[in-house]
Amino acid sequence: MKNRTFRSAAMALSAAAVSISLAACGSSGPAGTAASADSATMWGLTGGNQPVLQQSVTDWNSAHPDSSIKLDFFANDAYKTKVRTAVGAGQGPTFIYGWGGGVLKSYVDAGQVDDLSGFLADNPEVKDRYLPAVLKNGVIDGKTYALPNNNVQPVVLYFNKDVFDKVGAQAPKTWDELMALVPKFKDAGIAPFSLGGQSRWPDLMWLEYLVERIGGPEVFANIAANKPDAWSDPAVTEALTKIQQLVDAGGFANGFSSIAADSNADQALLYTGKAAMILQGGWIYQGMKKDAADFVKSGKLGYTTFPTVSGGKGDATNVVGNPSNFWSVSSKATDGQKKAALDYVKSGMFSDSNIQALIDSGAVPVVKGIESKLAASPDKDFLTYVYGMAKNAPSFTLSWDQALTPAQGDAMLANLDQIFLKKITPEQFVATMNATIGK
Repeated sequence: MKNRTFRSAAMALSAAAVSISLAACGSSGPAGTAASADSATMWGLTGGNQPVLQQSVTDWNSAHPDSSIKLDFFANDAYKTKVRTAVGAGQGPTFIYGWGGGVLKSYVDAGQVDDLSGFLADNPEVKDRYLPAVLKNGVIDGKTYALPNNNVQPVVLYFNKDVFDKVGAQAPKTWDELMALVPKFKDAGIAPFSLGGQSRWPDLMWLEYLVERIGGPEVFANIAANKPDAWSDPAVTEALTKIQQLVDAGGFANGFSSIAADSNADQALLYTGKAAMILQGGWIYQGMKKDAADFVKSGKLGYTTFPTVSGGKGDATNVVGNPSNFWSVSSKATDGQKKAALDYVKSGMFSDSNIQALIDSGAVPVVKGIESKLAASPDKDFLTYVYGMAKNAPSFTLSWDQALTPAQGDAMLANLDQIFLKKITPEQFVATMNATIGK
């Protein structure tokens, strides 16, 4: 899943160069499907939900040969570069896969995606199937431009129970307890935390949760609202300081800045016992279920919420992450492609078989009335835990790199990387980010 964003200076490359360089990242659509010029095009992500989406589209194409979908998959980081370039050039796929927030707004402002409000008004059963709190993340200025397409994805603190037993430790409930565990694991030759720092977006989970726990969701709400000097909130500086203190203490695996999340190298350190914990999205459970089935089935995988911070204002049950991924429909698509896309959204997505396939993969679909299905799953403990996290959270903050504009998100990830590498101070980070407000 990798269901997050990575942006870099490579965006300066021409659209043609990017398209050529990324062509090898894609995998073709359903075998045996003859895509025509009128076929709707869909780009999805490799990883946990890939087989489920592939099966859904294969089934759709078999039943609807006259409104087929050509599906291609891309690695997370490569996709985000490719889709932004393609959409910016007016050449995006029919189905634009996204996360909502500021990136979606940039597409809306550029006239690149269709307003789906009329579609929902004509098909109330589609609107009614979603969890309302998730559906609203596809709304911009009162109109719906994106619809949830898979599973709820809060960020979770995972831990290896065997490793914890080895050092006689318990999962941390407070930041002080977390810091106290660092030397215990280091003395045992185990990295306290795995981190896919090469991908940058995993770094953001630390800042998101720390700011939330210290200052509450209002801090980022002010940043997202472009309030002047919003990054100067003391909670931001304190969070950045704590991150660098954790780095100084040796809290992350050696060479974390060269570990890639797209290859699942970060989660592999956890289930092989080389790292005790990892802060990652709910989506990586699907990867571990597939790549480390025995580890998951044996009950060695633990999970909990992010620790509280002494004196913090944030509710301990607030979460950050991705309420879901979303489909938008390209305004540049042909009428035939748009019709195929909306027909699929109406009756191809979240069918009984699709919902069950998501659950079987280790995911929690963003639809109502699935409690009994989750309870019947072999993964019921994790699935019901994640469903409860999302359902009961007073605040569920969308991943910052998606909530902000692309320009702000780019700057934030680049400078946060420098924080983790100890190349800039929290004060420098704050000053740089304040200068991006309104851009």
